Amino acid sequence: MRSSWICMVILTALGGLNTGGWVGASGSRGGRNQNRQKENPIDKITADPNLSLNLMAGKWFLISAASKCPYLLENGFKVESTFISVTPPTSTDGLLVSTHRKLNQQCWEIKQEYQTTKTTGRFLFSNKNPRKNIDIVIAETDHSSYVILYFQRQGKISMKLYGRSPKVPDSIADKFEELAAKQNLGLDYVFPFPDYSFCETTDKDYVLVI
Repeated sequence: MRSSWICMVILTALGGLNTGGWVGASGSRGGRNQNRQKENPIDKITADPNLSLNLMAGKWFLISAASKCPYLLENGFKVESTFISVTPPTSTDGLLVSTHRKLNQQCWEIKQEYQTTKTTGRFLFSNKNPRKNIDIVIAETDHSSYVILYFQRQGKISMKLYGRSPKVPDSIADKFEELAAKQNLGLDYVFPFPDYSFCETTDKDYVLVI
């Protein structure tokens, strides 16, 4: 149960990444691993050149996730409506993201900080174990209706599509599916999220900082 819950937390709050044994560039250390870092899959993903982090602020609804998370593959129909609140980076903080979702009918708020990097649109969610760091790229957005994000943990990529409203135009949903397919995340690995019954309030006892 705990591993399933962790997988779902990673999915909705991060990137739907499997929690087991992946080796990614963020955990590389010297020597032969330098070549592996050069082949880092997420390095091939370009951050949106027109990205404005200030315009990213506010509420975004999770529309779809593309992932090979084992729990999703077995229980994808059980996903819960989810939205995030984004606060742009400051001189002291990175990109602050609060995820709001239900677990067993209880609303949770999951708070995270995506550390900024030298490249606008690229972030790092660090772990005490560097091998479990997560690289994040804001690949495409118009700031007003949708955003597509890529996540990588231990060399494996997942993706998420958010909208300013609970629904996006079919053309955007189709684009997301096409981009996911290029990452070997075909329709069997794309999971739409509900567009109703979102959390309105969260009790302080159900706020998780990770």
